[in-house]
Amino acid sequence: MSSATYRTLLHTPGVAAFFLTAAAGRVGIAMTSLGIIWLVHGQTGSYALAGLVTGGFAVAEALVGPQLARLVDRFGQTRVLPPTLLAHAAAVAALLAVVTLGSPNWLIVAGGVGVGATIPQLGALSAARWSALLRGDRSADLPTAFALESLSNGLAYLAGPVLVSAVGASGHPGLGTVLAATLVVSGGLAFAAQRRSAPPPASGAAERHRAGRSLLRPGFAVLVGINLAIGVFFGAMQVSVAAFAVLHGAAGAAAPIYAVSSCSGLLAGWLYGLRRWRVAPRVQLALVAAGAALGCLPLLAADSLPGLGFAIALTGMAVPPILVLSSVLAEAAVHRAVLTQAFTWLNSASAAGSAGAAAVSGRAVDAFGAHGGFAVAAAATAVMAVLAVAGVRALQRQPSREERDE
Repeated sequence: MSSATYRTLLHTPGVAAFFLTAAAGRVGIAMTSLGIIWLVHGQTGSYALAGLVTGGFAVAEALVGPQLARLVDRFGQTRVLPPTLLAHAAAVAALLAVVTLGSPNWLIVAGGVGVGATIPQLGALSAARWSALLRGDRSADLPTAFALESLSNGLAYLAGPVLVSAVGASGHPGLGTVLAATLVVSGGLAFAAQRRSAPPPASGAAERHRAGRSLLRPGFAVLVGINLAIGVFFGAMQVSVAAFAVLHGAAGAAAPIYAVSSCSGLLAGWLYGLRRWRVAPRVQLALVAAGAALGCLPLLAADSLPGLGFAIALTGMAVPPILVLSSVLAEAAVHRAVLTQAFTWLNSASAAGSAGAAAVSGRAVDAFGAHGGFAVAAAATAVMAVLAVAGVRALQRQPSREERDE
Protein backbone atom coordinates (compact mmCIF):
# COMPACT_ATOMS: atom_id res chain seq x y z
CA MET A 1 0.00 0.00 0.00
CA SER A 2 1.28 3.48 -0.86
CA SER A 3 0.02 7.04 -0.47
CA ALA A 4 0.89 7.52 -4.17
CA THR A 5 -2.78 6.94 -4.94
CA TYR A 6 -3.71 10.13 -3.09
CA ARG A 7 -0.87 12.05 -4.74
CA THR A 8 -1.93 10.80 -8.15
CA LEU A 9 -5.48 11.99 -7.62
CA LEU A 10 -4.38 15.43 -6.44
CA HIS A 11 -2.14 15.75 -9.50
CA THR A 12 -5.13 15.32 -11.80
CA PRO A 13 -5.59 18.65 -13.65
CA GLY A 14 -7.97 20.92 -11.76
CA VAL A 15 -8.36 18.68 -8.72
CA ALA A 16 -6.02 20.38 -6.23
CA ALA A 17 -7.67 23.76 -6.80
CA PHE A 18 -11.24 22.67 -6.08
CA PHE A 19 -10.29 20.19 -3.35
CA LEU A 20 -8.20 22.64 -1.30
CA THR A 21 -10.68 25.52 -1.62
CA ALA A 22 -13.50 23.21 -0.56
CA ALA A 23 -11.36 22.06 2.37
CA ALA A 24 -10.96 25.66 3.57
CA GLY A 25 -14.70 26.21 3.33
CA ARG A 26 -15.35 22.97 5.22
CA VAL A 27 -13.37 24.23 8.21
CA GLY A 28 -15.69 27.24 8.31
CA ILE A 29 -18.75 25.00 8.06
CA ALA A 30 -17.41 22.88 10.95
CA MET A 31 -17.01 26.06 13.02
CA THR A 32 -20.43 27.56 12.34
CA SER A 33 -22.68 25.65 14.73
CA LEU A 34 -20.36 25.96 17.74
CA GLY A 35 -19.61 29.55 16.76
CA ILE A 36 -23.34 30.35 17.05
CA ILE A 37 -23.37 28.88 20.56
CA TRP A 38 -20.44 31.06 21.61
CA LEU A 39 -22.04 34.12 20.01
CA VAL A 40 -25.52 33.74 21.50
CA HIS A 41 -24.38 32.67 24.96
CA GLY A 42 -21.71 35.36 25.07
CA GLN A 43 -24.25 38.10 24.35
CA THR A 44 -27.30 36.76 26.23
CA GLY A 45 -25.85 34.47 28.91
CA SER A 46 -28.41 31.81 28.00
CA TYR A 47 -27.41 28.32 26.95
CA ALA A 48 -31.08 27.49 26.38
CA LEU A 49 -31.42 30.22 23.77
CA ALA A 50 -28.07 29.24 22.24
CA GLY A 51 -29.37 25.67 21.90
CA LEU A 52 -32.60 26.86 20.27
CA VAL A 53 -30.73 28.97 17.74
CA THR A 54 -28.33 26.14 16.94
CA GLY A 55 -31.25 23.73 16.59
CA GLY A 56 -32.94 26.11 14.15
CA PHE A 57 -29.70 26.31 12.21
CA ALA A 58 -29.41 22.50 12.01
CA VAL A 59 -33.03 21.93 10.98
CA ALA A 60 -32.86 24.60 8.28
CA GLU A 61 -29.60 23.18 6.92
CA ALA A 62 -31.07 19.66 6.76
CA LEU A 63 -34.31 20.77 5.06
CA VAL A 64 -33.07 23.48 2.69
CA GLY A 65 -29.76 21.85 1.71
CA PRO A 66 -31.35 19.31 -0.69
CA GLN A 67 -33.41 22.08 -2.30
CA LEU A 68 -30.28 24.13 -2.97
CA ALA A 69 -28.68 20.96 -4.34
CA ARG A 70 -31.60 20.59 -6.74
CA LEU A 71 -30.90 24.10 -8.06
CA VAL A 72 -27.22 23.21 -8.41
CA ASP A 73 -28.03 20.09 -10.44
CA ARG A 74 -30.38 22.14 -12.63
CA PHE A 75 -28.35 25.30 -13.22
CA GLY A 76 -24.78 24.28 -12.33
CA GLN A 77 -22.43 24.93 -9.42
CA THR A 78 -20.88 28.10 -10.83
CA ARG A 79 -24.26 29.82 -11.21
CA VAL A 80 -25.91 28.80 -7.93
CA LEU A 81 -23.02 28.85 -5.47
CA PRO A 82 -22.01 32.58 -5.62
CA PRO A 83 -25.50 33.97 -4.82
CA THR A 84 -25.90 31.33 -2.11
CA LEU A 85 -22.65 32.45 -0.52
CA LEU A 86 -23.68 36.11 -0.66
CA ALA A 87 -26.98 35.18 0.98
CA HIS A 88 -25.04 33.29 3.67
CA ALA A 89 -22.85 36.31 4.37
CA ALA A 90 -25.96 38.49 4.67
CA ALA A 91 -27.62 35.93 6.99
CA VAL A 92 -24.57 35.82 9.28
CA ALA A 93 -24.47 39.63 9.37
CA ALA A 94 -28.17 39.69 10.26
CA LEU A 95 -27.66 37.16 13.06
CA LEU A 96 -24.78 39.19 14.48
CA ALA A 97 -26.94 42.31 14.36
CA VAL A 98 -30.02 40.86 16.09
CA VAL A 99 -27.91 39.21 18.80
CA THR A 100 -25.83 42.33 19.45
CA LEU A 101 -28.89 44.58 19.57
CA GLY A 102 -30.64 42.35 22.11
CA SER A 103 -33.58 41.54 19.85
CA PRO A 104 -36.45 39.24 20.91
CA ASN A 105 -35.62 35.56 21.17
CA TRP A 106 -37.80 34.57 18.21
CA LEU A 107 -35.89 36.97 15.97
CA ILE A 108 -32.56 35.53 17.10
CA VAL A 109 -33.81 32.00 16.38
CA ALA A 110 -34.96 33.19 12.96
CA GLY A 111 -31.45 34.52 12.37
CA GLY A 112 -30.01 31.06 13.08
CA VAL A 113 -32.51 29.54 10.66
CA GLY A 114 -31.35 31.98 7.97
CA VAL A 115 -27.72 30.99 8.48
CA GLY A 116 -28.57 27.28 8.22
CA ALA A 117 -30.75 27.76 5.16
CA THR A 118 -27.96 29.45 3.22
CA ILE A 119 -24.89 27.46 4.23
CA PRO A 120 -23.47 25.70 1.16
CA GLN A 121 -23.01 21.93 0.96
CA LEU A 122 -19.40 22.08 -0.20
CA GLY A 123 -18.82 18.40 0.55
CA ALA A 124 -21.60 17.33 -1.82
CA LEU A 125 -20.40 19.75 -4.49
CA SER A 126 -16.84 18.46 -4.21
CA ALA A 127 -18.00 14.81 -4.37
CA ALA A 128 -20.01 15.59 -7.51
CA ARG A 129 -16.86 16.99 -9.14
CA TRP A 130 -14.91 13.85 -8.32
CA SER A 131 -17.64 11.76 -9.92
CA ALA A 132 -17.57 13.86 -13.10
CA LEU A 133 -13.77 13.82 -13.37
CA LEU A 134 -13.34 10.09 -12.68
CA ARG A 135 -16.06 8.86 -15.01
CA GLY A 136 -15.19 6.09 -17.46
CA ASP A 137 -11.78 4.42 -17.26
CA ARG A 138 -10.93 6.04 -13.92
CA SER A 139 -14.13 5.06 -12.09
CA ALA A 140 -12.14 2.54 -10.01
CA ASP A 141 -10.43 5.52 -8.35
CA LEU A 142 -13.69 6.83 -6.87
CA PRO A 143 -13.35 5.01 -3.50
CA THR A 144 -9.93 6.59 -3.02
CA ALA A 145 -11.30 10.00 -3.99
CA PHE A 146 -14.18 9.69 -1.55
CA ALA A 147 -11.74 8.52 1.13
CA LEU A 148 -9.80 11.73 0.51
CA GLU A 149 -13.06 13.65 0.93
CA SER A 150 -13.69 11.82 4.20
CA LEU A 151 -10.21 12.75 5.45
CA SER A 152 -10.80 16.39 4.59
CA ASN A 153 -14.13 16.37 6.38
CA GLY A 154 -12.69 14.62 9.42
CA LEU A 155 -9.83 17.09 9.70
CA ALA A 156 -12.25 20.00 9.35
CA TYR A 157 -14.42 18.75 12.21
CA LEU A 158 -11.32 18.10 14.29
CA ALA A 159 -9.75 21.54 13.74
CA GLY A 160 -12.87 23.70 13.36
CA PRO A 161 -14.37 23.29 16.84
CA VAL A 162 -10.95 23.72 18.47
CA LEU A 163 -10.34 26.93 16.51
CA VAL A 164 -13.74 28.47 17.21
CA SER A 165 -13.53 27.55 20.91
CA ALA A 166 -10.11 29.19 21.20
CA VAL A 167 -11.40 32.35 19.54
CA GLY A 168 -14.60 32.35 21.61
CA ALA A 169 -12.72 31.90 24.87
CA SER A 170 -10.49 34.89 24.07
CA GLY A 171 -13.23 37.30 25.10
CA HIS A 172 -14.68 37.96 21.64
CA PRO A 173 -17.60 35.51 21.34
CA GLY A 174 -18.78 36.86 17.99
CA LEU A 175 -15.37 36.59 16.34
CA GLY A 176 -15.68 32.84 15.83
CA THR A 177 -18.87 33.28 13.80
CA VAL A 178 -17.23 35.98 11.69
CA LEU A 179 -14.17 33.82 11.08
CA ALA A 180 -16.35 30.82 10.16
CA ALA A 181 -18.35 32.88 7.66
CA THR A 182 -15.16 34.29 6.18
CA LEU A 183 -13.78 30.81 5.55
CA VAL A 184 -17.09 29.55 4.12
CA VAL A 185 -17.59 32.49 1.76
CA SER A 186 -13.98 32.89 0.61
CA GLY A 187 -13.42 29.16 0.23
CA GLY A 188 -16.77 28.75 -1.53
CA LEU A 189 -16.14 31.60 -3.97
CA ALA A 190 -12.69 30.23 -4.78
CA PHE A 191 -14.27 26.82 -5.30
CA ALA A 192 -16.93 28.26 -7.63
CA ALA A 193 -14.21 29.99 -9.63
CA GLN A 194 -12.83 26.57 -10.70
CA ARG A 195 -15.15 26.27 -13.70
CA ARG A 196 -13.24 23.62 -15.65
CA SER A 197 -13.85 20.87 -13.10
CA ALA A 198 -17.53 21.68 -12.49
CA PRO A 199 -19.98 19.01 -13.72
CA PRO A 200 -22.44 20.17 -16.40
CA PRO A 201 -26.05 20.82 -15.33
CA ALA A 202 -28.95 18.65 -16.47
CA SER A 203 -29.82 19.52 -20.06
CA GLY A 204 -33.63 19.54 -19.99
CA ALA A 205 -36.85 19.00 -18.06
CA ALA A 206 -37.29 15.45 -19.37
CA GLU A 207 -33.81 14.44 -18.21
CA ARG A 208 -34.34 16.04 -14.80
CA HIS A 209 -37.65 14.22 -14.36
CA ARG A 210 -36.15 10.88 -15.35
CA ALA A 211 -33.09 11.50 -13.19
CA GLY A 212 -35.18 12.48 -10.16
CA ARG A 213 -36.85 9.07 -10.12
CA SER A 214 -33.49 7.47 -9.40
CA LEU A 215 -33.57 9.08 -5.94
CA LEU A 216 -36.56 6.84 -5.16
CA ARG A 217 -34.77 3.57 -5.90
CA PRO A 218 -34.66 1.05 -3.03
CA GLY A 219 -30.87 0.97 -3.06
CA PHE A 220 -30.63 4.72 -2.43
CA ALA A 221 -33.32 4.52 0.26
CA VAL A 222 -31.16 1.95 2.07
CA LEU A 223 -28.21 4.36 1.98
CA VAL A 224 -30.32 7.20 3.38
CA GLY A 225 -31.44 4.91 6.22
CA ILE A 226 -27.84 3.93 6.96
CA ASN A 227 -26.74 7.56 7.11
CA LEU A 228 -29.70 8.39 9.35
CA ALA A 229 -28.61 5.60 11.70
CA ILE A 230 -25.01 6.76 11.75
CA GLY A 231 -26.24 10.25 12.60
CA VAL A 232 -28.14 8.81 15.56
CA PHE A 233 -24.93 7.07 16.61
CA PHE A 234 -22.97 10.35 16.52
CA GLY A 235 -25.63 12.29 18.41
CA ALA A 236 -25.97 9.65 21.11
CA MET A 237 -22.21 9.36 21.57
CA GLN A 238 -21.75 13.11 22.07
CA VAL A 239 -24.17 13.14 24.99
CA SER A 240 -23.16 9.78 26.45
CA VAL A 241 -19.40 10.32 26.50
CA ALA A 242 -19.82 13.64 28.28
CA ALA A 243 -22.18 12.05 30.81
CA PHE A 244 -19.81 9.12 31.39
CA ALA A 245 -16.88 11.47 32.03
CA VAL A 246 -18.91 13.60 34.47
CA LEU A 247 -20.17 10.55 36.35
CA HIS A 248 -16.57 9.38 36.78
CA GLY A 249 -15.50 12.76 38.17
CA ALA A 250 -13.37 13.70 35.16
CA ALA A 251 -15.42 16.02 32.98
CA GLY A 252 -12.24 17.21 31.25
CA ALA A 253 -11.61 13.68 29.93
CA ALA A 254 -14.44 13.96 27.42
CA ALA A 255 -12.40 16.08 24.99
CA PRO A 256 -9.42 13.66 24.81
CA ILE A 257 -11.83 10.74 24.34
CA TYR A 258 -13.49 12.55 21.43
CA ALA A 259 -10.01 13.21 20.00
CA VAL A 260 -9.15 9.50 20.25
CA SER A 261 -12.28 8.65 18.29
CA SER A 262 -11.54 11.27 15.64
CA CYS A 263 -7.91 10.20 15.23
CA SER A 264 -8.75 6.52 14.96
CA GLY A 265 -11.34 7.37 12.33
CA LEU A 266 -8.89 9.47 10.35
CA LEU A 267 -6.34 6.64 10.44
CA ALA A 268 -8.92 4.09 9.30
CA GLY A 269 -10.16 6.35 6.50
CA TRP A 270 -6.63 7.02 5.28
CA LEU A 271 -5.72 3.31 5.28
CA TYR A 272 -8.98 2.35 3.59
CA GLY A 273 -8.37 4.69 0.67
CA LEU A 274 -4.86 3.35 0.03
CA ARG A 275 -6.04 -0.03 -1.18
CA ARG A 276 -8.03 -1.31 -4.13
CA TRP A 277 -10.56 -3.66 -2.60
CA ARG A 278 -11.71 -6.66 -4.64
CA VAL A 279 -14.85 -7.23 -2.56
CA ALA A 280 -17.94 -5.49 -3.97
CA PRO A 281 -18.74 -2.19 -2.16
CA ARG A 282 -22.20 -3.41 -1.10
CA VAL A 283 -20.63 -6.45 0.59
CA GLN A 284 -17.97 -4.26 2.20
CA LEU A 285 -20.70 -2.01 3.59
CA ALA A 286 -22.56 -4.97 5.11
CA LEU A 287 -19.36 -6.30 6.72
CA VAL A 288 -18.20 -2.96 8.11
CA ALA A 289 -21.67 -2.09 9.42
CA ALA A 290 -21.88 -5.46 11.17
CA GLY A 291 -18.43 -4.84 12.62
CA ALA A 292 -19.54 -1.43 13.89
CA ALA A 293 -22.53 -3.03 15.62
CA LEU A 294 -20.30 -5.59 17.30
CA GLY A 295 -17.79 -2.89 18.19
CA CYS A 296 -20.48 -1.03 20.14
CA LEU A 297 -21.01 -3.91 22.55
CA PRO A 298 -17.97 -3.03 24.74
CA LEU A 299 -19.54 0.41 25.28
CA LEU A 300 -22.37 -1.24 27.20
CA ALA A 301 -19.90 -2.80 29.63
CA ALA A 302 -17.33 0.01 29.90
CA ASP A 303 -16.68 0.89 33.55
CA SER A 304 -13.57 3.05 33.30
CA LEU A 305 -12.31 5.93 31.18
CA PRO A 306 -9.49 3.88 29.56
CA GLY A 307 -11.99 1.14 28.72
CA LEU A 308 -14.32 3.69 27.20
CA GLY A 309 -11.47 5.20 25.19
CA PHE A 310 -10.62 1.79 23.74
CA ALA A 311 -14.25 1.11 22.79
CA ILE A 312 -14.61 4.58 21.26
CA ALA A 313 -11.49 4.08 19.16
CA LEU A 314 -12.83 0.72 17.98
CA THR A 315 -16.17 2.10 16.84
CA GLY A 316 -14.59 5.25 15.38
CA MET A 317 -12.55 3.18 12.95
CA ALA A 318 -15.69 1.85 11.26
CA VAL A 319 -17.26 5.23 10.51
CA PRO A 320 -15.09 6.57 7.63
CA PRO A 321 -15.32 3.37 5.53
CA ILE A 322 -19.11 3.42 5.96
CA LEU A 323 -19.31 7.03 4.79
CA VAL A 324 -16.98 6.36 1.86
CA LEU A 325 -18.93 3.28 0.78
CA SER A 326 -22.21 5.19 1.08
CA SER A 327 -20.85 7.79 -1.36
CA VAL A 328 -19.56 5.13 -3.74
CA LEU A 329 -22.88 3.27 -3.75
CA ALA A 330 -24.90 6.48 -4.04
CA GLU A 331 -22.85 7.45 -7.09
CA ALA A 332 -23.72 4.06 -8.56
CA ALA A 333 -27.40 4.22 -7.62
CA VAL A 334 -28.59 7.55 -9.03
CA HIS A 335 -28.54 9.40 -12.33
CA ARG A 336 -25.58 11.72 -12.80
CA ALA A 337 -27.98 14.69 -13.13
CA VAL A 338 -29.03 14.39 -9.45
CA LEU A 339 -25.72 13.46 -7.85
CA THR A 340 -25.47 16.66 -5.82
CA GLN A 341 -28.94 16.04 -4.44
CA ALA A 342 -28.04 12.44 -3.61
CA PHE A 343 -24.90 13.40 -1.68
CA THR A 344 -26.78 16.20 0.10
CA TRP A 345 -29.62 13.89 1.12
CA LEU A 346 -27.07 11.56 2.74
CA ASN A 347 -25.60 14.51 4.67
CA SER A 348 -29.06 15.72 5.68
CA ALA A 349 -30.02 12.25 6.92
CA SER A 350 -26.93 12.15 9.13
CA ALA A 351 -27.65 15.65 10.47
CA ALA A 352 -31.29 14.80 11.18
CA GLY A 353 -30.32 11.61 12.99
CA SER A 354 -27.75 13.44 15.10
CA ALA A 355 -30.19 16.18 16.08
CA GLY A 356 -32.92 13.73 17.06
CA ALA A 357 -30.56 11.46 18.94
CA ALA A 358 -29.34 14.26 21.20
CA ALA A 359 -32.82 14.55 22.74
CA VAL A 360 -33.49 10.79 22.89
CA SER A 361 -30.11 9.89 24.37
CA GLY A 362 -30.41 12.74 26.88
CA ARG A 363 -33.59 11.16 28.23
CA ALA A 364 -31.91 7.74 28.27
CA VAL A 365 -28.96 9.13 30.23
CA ASP A 366 -31.28 10.77 32.76
CA ALA A 367 -33.16 7.50 33.23
CA PHE A 368 -30.38 4.89 33.10
CA GLY A 369 -27.08 6.76 33.29
CA ALA A 370 -24.42 7.02 30.59
CA HIS A 371 -24.90 3.39 29.58
CA GLY A 372 -28.47 4.23 28.60
CA GLY A 373 -27.08 6.67 26.04
CA PHE A 374 -24.62 4.07 24.82
CA ALA A 375 -27.54 1.68 24.39
CA VAL A 376 -29.12 4.20 22.00
CA ALA A 377 -25.86 4.35 20.02
CA ALA A 378 -25.60 0.55 19.96
CA ALA A 379 -29.21 0.24 18.79
CA ALA A 380 -28.47 2.68 15.96
CA THR A 381 -25.50 0.63 14.76
CA ALA A 382 -27.60 -2.54 14.98
CA VAL A 383 -30.26 -0.96 12.76
CA MET A 384 -27.52 0.21 10.41
CA ALA A 385 -26.12 -3.32 10.17
CA VAL A 386 -29.56 -4.80 9.49
CA LEU A 387 -30.17 -2.24 6.74
CA ALA A 388 -26.77 -2.89 5.17
CA VAL A 389 -27.12 -6.68 5.24
CA ALA A 390 -30.76 -6.69 4.13
CA GLY A 391 -30.02 -4.08 1.48
CA VAL A 392 -27.27 -6.06 -0.27
CA ARG A 393 -29.78 -7.37 -2.78
CA ALA A 394 -31.29 -3.93 -3.42
CA LEU A 395 -27.82 -2.43 -3.82
CA GLN A 396 -26.90 -5.23 -6.19
CA ARG A 397 -29.65 -4.23 -8.62
CA GLN A 398 -28.00 -0.98 -9.63
CA PRO A 399 -28.30 0.48 -13.14
CA SER A 400 -25.30 0.35 -15.41
CA ARG A 401 -23.20 3.49 -15.82
CA GLU A 402 -24.58 3.89 -19.35
CA GLU A 403 -28.15 3.77 -17.99
CA ARG A 404 -27.33 6.35 -15.32
CA ASP A 405 -25.85 8.72 -17.89
CA GLU A 406 -28.70 8.50 -20.40
